[in-house]
Amino acid sequence: MNICATDIKMEIGNNQILKGVSIDSKSREFIGIIGPNGSGKSTLLKCIYRTLKPNNGCIMLGEEDISKMSVKESAKKLAVVAQHNYYNFDFSVGEVVLMGRSPHKKSLEPDNSEDYDIVNESLEKVGMLGFKNRSFSTLSGGEQQRVILARALAQQTPCLILDEPTNHLDIKYQLSLLNIVKSLNLTVISAIHDLNIAAMYCDRLFVMKNGQIVGSGVPQEVLTKEFIKEIYDIDVEIVYDSKGDMHILYSR
Repeated sequence: MNICATDIKMEIGNNQILKGVSIDSKSREFIGIIGPNGSGKSTLLKCIYRTLKPNNGCIMLGEEDISKMSVKESAKKLAVVAQHNYYNFDFSVGEVVLMGRSPHKKSLEPDNSEDYDIVNESLEKVGMLGFKNRSFSTLSGGEQQRVILARALAQQTPCLILDEPTNHLDIKYQLSLLNIVKSLNLTVISAIHDLNIAAMYCDRLFVMKNGQIVGSGVPQEVLTKEFIKEIYDIDVEIVYDSKGDMHILYSR
């Protein structure tokens, strides 16, 4: 399923955060949104996953206008893994993941064997099935974020939003999380800070600065040393290894 956001404008107070932003994703494409802090990346994603209501513009999930869908309907098509915080849920890991089944349930409908099978499958995909009965609050930050990803997988949506989910995670857990997501073959839109990670995982990039899209394309087209200097005001060198993979080296 494709996602298309057109002419999104967002004003908070007298501050215009988004100034007519348009992005699109093809079905099963991994889209990265990059840009300096304060450029509007998370605000745009919050508009897409309905935490914020934009002042202008249209967001389509496939052929449907998301603003005309119920929250439950959109949650059957779009799941979210947000920026990591140290959650303090007083639930077991299995119970947290089971929450992902709620869009598929009627009011007061009990959980059934299919729900429990989906929870187990989701935990297995993220390597956390052995933690099913552990208290969620006792897990490390990286483990918690993998469980939150499992909760999103339990929604069984064709689309996934990643709102800087690897913030505050060490490199091992960053790569683990993104390797899992990449293997799922979903439509993904992710805000990403690390340019090397963006180059590794994204099919296309949209670059934001001051609430606007200022560039887009495949990583090799977008991540030139001249453009990185223009956007981030830093000097870099771009090198390619023997596999043809791009690496960005930062100058002191």
